[in-house]
Amino acid sequence: MSVPAINVRDLTKRFRDDGPPAVDAISFAVPRGTVVGLLGGNGAGKTTTISMLLGILVPTAGTVDVLGVDMVANRYPALARLNFSSPYVDLPARLSVRENLSVFGGLYGVAELPARIAELADLLDLGPILDRKTGSLSSGQKTRAALAKALINRPELLLLDEPTASLDPDTADRVRGHLADYAKRSGAAILLASHNMAEVERLCADVLMMKGGRIVDRGAPAALIARYGRADMEQVFLDVARGTRAEAAATP
Repeated sequence: MSVPAINVRDLTKRFRDDGPPAVDAISFAVPRGTVVGLLGGNGAGKTTTISMLLGILVPTAGTVDVLGVDMVANRYPALARLNFSSPYVDLPARLSVRENLSVFGGLYGVAELPARIAELADLLDLGPILDRKTGSLSSGQKTRAALAKALINRPELLLLDEPTASLDPDTADRVRGHLADYAKRSGAAILLASHNMAEVERLCADVLMMKGGRIVDRGAPAALIARYGRADMEQVFLDVARGTRAEAAATP
């Protein structure tokens, strides 16, 4: 059996010794070739969890293995094999999109980099903006450029925070199709943090529901919808976030 792309056990993070945990003893695994959603309201612990997966934050307790690598003991062997995208983390504004992709592609040691940039430009419709300064782009254009950066090294693990934020419905739909195809074709795993529940229903084979730093429920979107007796994942999300019917429905 292959090693999961992500495997965490009792992962905990406190920012103060006497403070409450931002992430409270969570455990989960993400198999390769799957898309898993990480859902929760603001302050649920999603960003802190992703930061520990990237090795940016050191856990207070627990273990975090990414692509078979202990991210606390020595994260560097995993870094070239994963990537990350968020609309809230800007690429260098004074560089053009092409220059940004060239810099990051060089850092990742991407072979035949110009061809890879051209491939991503075609995939994400970046041709008209490749030589524009990133700081001059619209929010949607910046999102597409950030996704290209996240895909530049053909990562085995892709951590995505709101990957279709600010995109128009047509572009967002095409991006979701590309992400689903990438996971299936490459065998890569994707951990997706999103507030777009239609996106979650379309892409995710499994969903982790976070609240107050803990995983309070998990399951396939269809299973969660049935368990909560709701019509869609948006209604399930609201139930969990507001604490309505959660105790009766949740079986983490």
